[in-house]
Amino acid sequence: MKIVAIILATAANLVAEIQEKTVVYQDGETELEGFYVHDPDVTQTGKAVLIVHQWTGLGDNEKMRARMLARLGYKAFALDIYGMGIRPQPPAAGKFAGKYKGDRKLYRQRLDLGLSQLKSLAKVANKDVAAIGYCFGGTGVLEIARAGTPLAGVVSFHGGLGAAEGMEATKDALKTNLLVLHGADDPYVPAKEVSAFKKEIKAADGEMKFIAYPGAVHAFTQKGAGNDNSKGAAYNKSADQKSWSEMQEFFKKIFAAE
Repeated sequence: MKIVAIILATAANLVAEIQEKTVVYQDGETELEGFYVHDPDVTQTGKAVLIVHQWTGLGDNEKMRARMLARLGYKAFALDIYGMGIRPQPPAAGKFAGKYKGDRKLYRQRLDLGLSQLKSLAKVANKDVAAIGYCFGGTGVLEIARAGTPLAGVVSFHGGLGAAEGMEATKDALKTNLLVLHGADDPYVPAKEVSAFKKEIKAADGEMKFIAYPGAVHAFTQKGAGNDNSKGAAYNKSADQKSWSEMQEFFKKIFAAE
């Protein structure tokens, strides 16, 4: 019993090492509320990761990923695109996501603000930052790359791939490595969109690894999406685990390349 107690106490102490806090910041008169996590006792990386949320806004999934990243040794900041207290559920979430997909300039502005918060909190430069995003956020991290922000790399998990007209990636602007993790059977990101995206990145001489998981549809990392592929969005345990492993290997590569 004493051994068990010691193990439990040790586990509790390990959890306690992860420090997290809510961060309120501004875009003009709009208050935004992000989430920052790090482990002050983990010093082996000195790297940071920006997290861009799905269409329902910053929530439990993004906070879970931030904690997972902190335990891997990264400083993580989950930004807020929508604004404090705006956490819409379907179908209303589509309206909010559509607002920013339809106004990529505003979307990029909110993405840049989140990135600035992370760099200030973690005391890192662009070269020491990667960005990951889910669904709506997967689109977001690609916008960061298209905008020419020189991060170490970006990872899109089941994100929309289409670019706004006139805001496509270019040779002069694209300065970051891309890892795109896609559900091969995702009806919301059809083959035509995938093909156009690949051509866009190739024309921009971009460095990209694109992986499509067979049998996976949209939202394959989201347990709350259920398991019915016929709905177009569903959790896929295998794709979730494999994509997370791919992300970790990608981080090792891009951060070792400095």
